Amino acid sequence: MQYISTRGAAQPLNFRGATLAGLAGDGGLFVPTHWPQFSADDIASLAGLSYAATAARILAPFTAGVLDDGELQALTAGAYASFDHAAVTPLVQLDERHFLLELFHGPTLAFKDVALQLLGRLFERFLTGDEAPLTIVGATSGDTGSAAIRAVAGRAHMQICMLYPDGRVSDVQRRQMTSVDAPNVHVVAIDGSFDDAQAMVKRLFADADVTARHRIGAVNSINWARLAAQIVYYFYAAVRLGAPSRRLAFSVPTGNFGDVFAGYVAAQMGLPIERLIVATNINDILHRAIASGDYATGTVVPTASPSMDIQVSSNFERLLFDAHGRDGAALAAQMQQFDSARAIQLTGAQRAHIGQLFSSARVDGDAMTAAMQWGWRNAGQMVDPHSAIALAAAQTSAADLPRDVPLVSLATAHPAKFGDAVRAAIGVDVTLPQRLAGVMDAPEHMTRLPGEYGAVRDFVLGL
Repeated sequence: MQYISTRGAAQPLNFRGATLAGLAGDGGLFVPTHWPQFSADDIASLAGLSYAATAARILAPFTAGVLDDGELQALTAGAYASFDHAAVTPLVQLDERHFLLELFHGPTLAFKDVALQLLGRLFERFLTGDEAPLTIVGATSGDTGSAAIRAVAGRAHMQICMLYPDGRVSDVQRRQMTSVDAPNVHVVAIDGSFDDAQAMVKRLFADADVTARHRIGAVNSINWARLAAQIVYYFYAAVRLGAPSRRLAFSVPTGNFGDVFAGYVAAQMGLPIERLIVATNINDILHRAIASGDYATGTVVPTASPSMDIQVSSNFERLLFDAHGRDGAALAAQMQQFDSARAIQLTGAQRAHIGQLFSSARVDGDAMTAAMQWGWRNAGQMVDPHSAIALAAAQTSAADLPRDVPLVSLATAHPAKFGDAVRAAIGVDVTLPQRLAGVMDAPEHMTRLPGEYGAVRDFVLGL
């Protein structure tokens, strides 16, 4: 399998090359030259497999030519051995139609673990014996940082520098990053928003002075390998709810668009998905883009769901590329316009392609709280604010779908990561899981920097 850039000018790479590069040289994102196809029989054959075995089966076409079956199976087995539920991503039924897909049973209690526990192992596998170590730079709106740090800390041939917006992540999210004391981990709080941090990371990839000193890699979902790992849980959940003979809908709390794009890829591969519901908070650029074709940034408003407080969704470019007939030059021009004007109108062809599978819903704070209260009152389930936004969007969208289609809301974080918000909604304290014991009392290790690219650049150059 080869990987090409969404902007058409970078050289194709194999899976190893795309994983280590992260961002394409022309500023685009890597995507496979084609979507692998799974027949109904292929999907049915996944029934009864463990999560790790399912992952190896789904990822095999993407890693073809780089990893053999035995290597891939060993990597997936190692990645998911530390999860605290045997199913890795278990389904919980809320009522006759609504389900939660719990993605928070990994080491840092967030869905990012599902991909990053594998990505850390892929980096280590690909870097063994390599002369140039990897300097991973990333931006986080909350969960990516801790999951990436946990996946990389102490591993050979790599170091990580993670930027986060100071004061705009929860206390638990921050401490999960800053409590890690490892020589290859560097945590940086910047004055600004996640979008500011993400823009700085993209500039670092294009900065000749930085790339001359460091071999730069990515752990954000701009890295194809991370996104590919997220495709697996769509297949895993769907098979357990009757696929391939039953269609499903998924509601996904969405910020950077990577998680829901993984669902799109699953559908392109043959998984019978009736609808992908893009659930946003009041930072609703993606809802506006899907509902009206207006992809225009606004001011980021801090909310109780900070991982979704985003106005520039990097992975949306991958969908626009497919929806634009995979015309890299045309998409490059469109993205250049967006970079300069901070706004574009989607073409008719793009809107038609997107509308075949996607719908969207904007969920405000009151609706989020109501969903948290409904989950607790009717099913005895605590849900964090991000997962509640997905649940609220699923409930709003249910009437537009056939009654025999189950709705699966992706539960992306353990409620303990947002204990204050959960307590405010349902009046019940969340017990901090044992694996977070001590994180709130451990010494913190971080550097605070102004929200200026020059300061971040100098810090990275000094690593």
